[in-house]
Amino acid sequence: MSKIEKLIAELCPNGVEFKELREIGELYGGLSGKSKDDFSNGNAKFVTYMNIFSNIAVNTDINNFVKVNGDENQKKIEYGDVLFTGSSEKPDECGMSSVLTKKMDEPLYLNSFCFGFRLHNKTLFLPGFLKYLFRDEQSRKQIAKTASGVTRFNVSKKRFAKIKIPIPPLEVQEEIVKILDTFTELEAELEAELEAELEARDKQYEYYREELLNGKRYQKVEIADLGKIVTGRTPSKSQKNCWGEDVDFITPSDMQSNSKVIKGTARGLSSNDNVKKIFKNNLLPPNSILVSCIGSDMGKTVMNLNQAVTNQQINSIILEIEDVIPDYIYHYFASKKDYLQMLGRSGGGTMPIINKSNFMKITIPIPPLAEQERIISILDKFDALVNDISIGLPAELNARKKQYEYYRGKLLTFKEYAKQ
Repeated sequence: MSKIEKLIAELCPNGVEFKELREIGELYGGLSGKSKDDFSNGNAKFVTYMNIFSNIAVNTDINNFVKVNGDENQKKIEYGDVLFTGSSEKPDECGMSSVLTKKMDEPLYLNSFCFGFRLHNKTLFLPGFLKYLFRDEQSRKQIAKTASGVTRFNVSKKRFAKIKIPIPPLEVQEEIVKILDTFTELEAELEAELEAELEARDKQYEYYREELLNGKRYQKVEIADLGKIVTGRTPSKSQKNCWGEDVDFITPSDMQSNSKVIKGTARGLSSNDNVKKIFKNNLLPPNSILVSCIGSDMGKTVMNLNQAVTNQQINSIILEIEDVIPDYIYHYFASKKDYLQMLGRSGGGTMPIINKSNFMKITIPIPPLAEQERIISILDKFDALVNDISIGLPAELNARKKQYEYYRGKLLTFKEYAKQ
């Protein structure tokens, strides 16, 4: 019997108490009443959306500042508070959590797009335990159910407050934290080694891809001459009957970096006659080439396996000539992400964007069909070696993560105490 099993047998043999969040604490909002200027000349640190999204424990090495006057009624983050992101383009990515596990010597505030949870009695939990509890699959499933929306999903605080969590004895929490902290450190070391080797292979892949696609010997043609260029669109809030499960609706968040094809979308559209009429000029056949053309996701390129519509942040190419293979165009654009981002930033606006007219003028070398097929064959093999989650180093890295998630889930699963 392990130490943790002994502790559970001794301290809570009949299970542990479960309570809703609203019973043991309160939710609070982030910064309010702030203008853009307040974030350019700040005097106080604040926790960003990405700080929460990317870290189970808040990264306190903060370089983000906001102006806060002494007489403002702004909520300060306290040691042990659990912070959550308030929205996302995917429901299962809403409410990502991060816990302040360090005591701060200076005020710390919360981004307005996030919210916090504070215990009434802070002796109920160890902050280190909460950082694992709210990232575990059992909590994540509950959190996902609190989100609703159309193109962007927002957490309902009312539903969120009803999430139930276990309250094991502190001695049990402490032992779980020790185990998971050790496991996390070992996993991080192994991931660093695997990622270093993966990075080396990726650089090798990029080198050969550049050599194969430089196209100096071949005539260049504008994208507009290859076929139809389509900019996507999103149904308005009043067009609720457009949503369904028949046609993929693709946004940049569905486009995974280094993935050749769309493997799944958060939303879909209906195939009823009304939708066909609305989106007839935006409908993409399979094997179109999709390129995100705005913001931080700019330059991501994929192909669609199914009939699809994209949102307005994506320009797509429907090939209409026989001597060009879609996979070749995909590999060319995938190799030009840096160029595409530079092109988007050259417009001088506050938001990087490649508009349709500039996108259509991009030129691409077109080798003979046999050469296209040779290039595709080589690059597909390299792509699989570097990026395919089912083989090689990525598979080992993914297996380690799955193993960690499995043990974390086992440690954080408790029998609920049945009151007599």
